[in-house]
Amino acid sequence: MDKTEILKRAKEYIAAEKDERFSKEVEELIAKEDYTELEDRFYQTLEFGTGGLRGIMGGGTNRMNTLEINKATQGLANYVIKAFPDKAKAGTLSAVVAYDSRNNSDVFAEATALIFAANGIKAYLFSGLRPTPELSYAILQLKAQTGVVVTASHNPKKYNGYKAYWDNGAQVIEPHDVGIIEEVNKVTEVKTMTRVEAISSGKLVLIDKEIDEKFWAMCKGQLFRPDLIKAKAKDVRIVYTPLHGTGAMHVEKVLGDLGLKVITVPEQREPDGNFPTVEKPNPEEKPALKMAVELAKKENADGLMATDPDSDRFGTAFPDKDGNWVLLSGNQMGALLMDYVFRSRKEFNKMPANPACIRSIVTSPFGDYICKKYGVTMLDCLTGFKWIAAIEDEFEKDGSYNYVFGLEESYGYKVEKDVMDKDGVSAAAMCAEMILYWRSEGKSLLEHLDDMWKEFGYFEDRSISQNFEGMTGKETMKNMMASMRQNPPASLGGEKVVKVRDLLNDPKLPKSNVLQFYLESGTIVSARPSGTEPKIKFYINSMVPAGNGTDAWLADAKVKASQLCNGITADIQKIIDAASK
Repeated sequence: MDKTEILKRAKEYIAAEKDERFSKEVEELIAKEDYTELEDRFYQTLEFGTGGLRGIMGGGTNRMNTLEINKATQGLANYVIKAFPDKAKAGTLSAVVAYDSRNNSDVFAEATALIFAANGIKAYLFSGLRPTPELSYAILQLKAQTGVVVTASHNPKKYNGYKAYWDNGAQVIEPHDVGIIEEVNKVTEVKTMTRVEAISSGKLVLIDKEIDEKFWAMCKGQLFRPDLIKAKAKDVRIVYTPLHGTGAMHVEKVLGDLGLKVITVPEQREPDGNFPTVEKPNPEEKPALKMAVELAKKENADGLMATDPDSDRFGTAFPDKDGNWVLLSGNQMGALLMDYVFRSRKEFNKMPANPACIRSIVTSPFGDYICKKYGVTMLDCLTGFKWIAAIEDEFEKDGSYNYVFGLEESYGYKVEKDVMDKDGVSAAAMCAEMILYWRSEGKSLLEHLDDMWKEFGYFEDRSISQNFEGMTGKETMKNMMASMRQNPPASLGGEKVVKVRDLLNDPKLPKSNVLQFYLESGTIVSARPSGTEPKIKFYINSMVPAGNGTDAWLADAKVKASQLCNGITADIQKIIDAASK
């Protein structure tokens, strides 16, 4: 893009952007004649995609800023008015808005609420930061037609995001996502009003405790063994970190009410959008939990729990018999929770007729074997918890199945029906009860996990991510996927590829740019460009079929799985390197 076009776009942006913090950034770049940075900020407009907005904060059309938030909200408001004409006519439309601890989240959230209000949509705005699962819960409680949470989840501090929800409490999917995008792209004028005007007119209502208390009660109400908790909870010590996010007020409250001793990492307790103690506030990544592990060792804790900034992801670690702390993968904790929920439902005669569990396609098939044991149907869906929610919504309406659990490998779990998104708070409560249960049976969670592997087979997970930034990044990822479609690998890690599943041509699921390679052992390797970040991700779900169930078999299976994963990783790296040239 030439300098003339860059300057034209930059000046148009400056004229349209009402937030001086962002417009000044662009003015300064023009003054410095930094055309490399200006090109990156203006070569495209940040797209309102099927998951909403997510991007680096700053001035420019290719950045997250107030102008982009305003356009997105006006488009969403326009769509909601068209989707619910009777309510629009009666003046009874409503929306819920929440936000996390990221820089600018509060500013973006208030701007969103005021635009809803100016468009005749009553906006319920949380008075302070709140987790994403509580936003979903509030939409259902308040019978709102839509909702927005301002968050970039686990991304680094330079990012922020905007996720749109529908009246079922779940993130929007087709046809609404496409319809909203069309409306956003048509926006030429944004309606807004002042906070004072919005409150005095009754179109802006601040909410907090009336939802908080119900949400806490719901999280505790999912549990199975209140007597065990009452008797034994005081003996369990949990180290917890909210990673500078929204989790402290909720996880501390719920676990504290249960009687557990919760020791929160003091340096990471307070909300802070700069995330000063971590590079990435992501409980999936070992470095993010370094301080928590150190504190857990010092406190001789029984377990470690972590949530990401918007508290929808839930990470854990536990000490093994030698005192080493083991960070569980999302697949491993998902399998443990699934097994515990199903086991408890069976024991207390709470398993419904036609029970169903839902997992994303990149989640380990470990859970499939657990479901089979307990007579639960496992259904799979596209990556993203909105698809889990969509399938649940569909079969609960037609009565074909009854929901009992949902999970995805990226530390996402949903125990309850009252939230239509992954929920790190309720997962923490269920995990705490699970620790107590297996302790009462004379086992640790890690020991029970070993038993499950001996019963069902050994599963190991790996993921490989490669970032492709800037103008050429998208094209590189596009070409890589095209190449793998045209010439799929004959083998990975020394194992023959026996089947290729292309989600662009799968009759069972909506089209998605995902490839899956099935190997001889039952191992599945998936390739998926991210929909929210400039990266491609490969998922390895390795499997060693069950043997004789001995300790020796398990030790050998772990070696075999590790070797296979190493081999697959090396082959994937070759594919990435070839595409990067």
